[in-house]
Amino acid sequence: MEKSCKVCVTGGTGYIGSYLVKKLLDKGYIVHVTLRDLKNESKVGLLKSLPHSEGKLLLFEANIYNPVDFEPAIEGCQFVFHVATPLAHEAGSQYKDSTEASLAGIKSIIMACVRAGTVKRLIYTASVVSASPLKDDQSGFNDFMDETCWTPLNDSLAYLSLDDFHKDYVYSKTLAEKHILRYGKNENGEGLEVVTLPCGLVGGDTLQSFTPGSVGVLISQVTHNENAFKSLEFLENLLGKIPIVHVDDVCEAHIFCIENDSISGRYFCASSYISSKDIEDHYALHYPEFNVKQGNVDVLKKDIKWSSTKLCDKGFVYKYDTKMILDDSINCARRVGHI
Repeated sequence: MEKSCKVCVTGGTGYIGSYLVKKLLDKGYIVHVTLRDLKNESKVGLLKSLPHSEGKLLLFEANIYNPVDFEPAIEGCQFVFHVATPLAHEAGSQYKDSTEASLAGIKSIIMACVRAGTVKRLIYTASVVSASPLKDDQSGFNDFMDETCWTPLNDSLAYLSLDDFHKDYVYSKTLAEKHILRYGKNENGEGLEVVTLPCGLVGGDTLQSFTPGSVGVLISQVTHNENAFKSLEFLENLLGKIPIVHVDDVCEAHIFCIENDSISGRYFCASSYISSKDIEDHYALHYPEFNVKQGNVDVLKKDIKWSSTKLCDKGFVYKYDTKMILDDSINCARRVGHI
């Protein structure tokens, strides 16, 4: 498994980023990692404590709100994973909101990839919030959900009554993914190879010392965390059901996208497509010690089919089913003392 290949991971101390860095190091890659503050001892310590990090891990300070920071980290790399995303807007910055900051970051990272002259492929960690089957004409949902679906950024979203956080996240992730796909190779073979992975709600274990936000959303019916439960409601109302995926499968899918000789474009990354009632029933059945919150999600009732097989058609195999994702999320929260 020993490799001399250099890869870059932006946002390397986040939930997905840190797990991805560990897997890359385990496979022998030389990994350039960006984080916002090299003086943050806990985050730097987390990365430096990973197995195989000595001599294989290089850390760089970079912030989406100052996108030129990423160029030194990308220099000399063959593959770039753009995982970092701003979840809250930095007031007083040069950008009016997190969407503008995300787009500026993507443009800068793409230009850095081009200038490096070594980057073969750019993989973007996208979100399924960009892929709602809502119809553009506000008449309801399409009856399927696959890579052709794009969340309509118009009055079709009005019925959701989104708060600022969820609205900003939908706009940011949708516009960012559309923008990055424009830089894919054209019919003349010019440009970068670009892959986007719109990931479902991510569950499972963590390298962090706390429960990651997405895991918190998956277990919100157990913890009765109202803000996290609102995010679960939001996803179900936006998508019709809730696509979920294990963090281990997410990271393996990212690595699959650099180890596959020919792959580009958009690929959904989710192994299950369930309802909040399914999650509620699982926890009530298997964890009777908890007072499981009864759902009241007012979903527009429609039998929406999960129609995407693109990633599996390429040869990728998911290892974690619904039960494993939900159980590992509970075990993660227990281990870190959340429940």
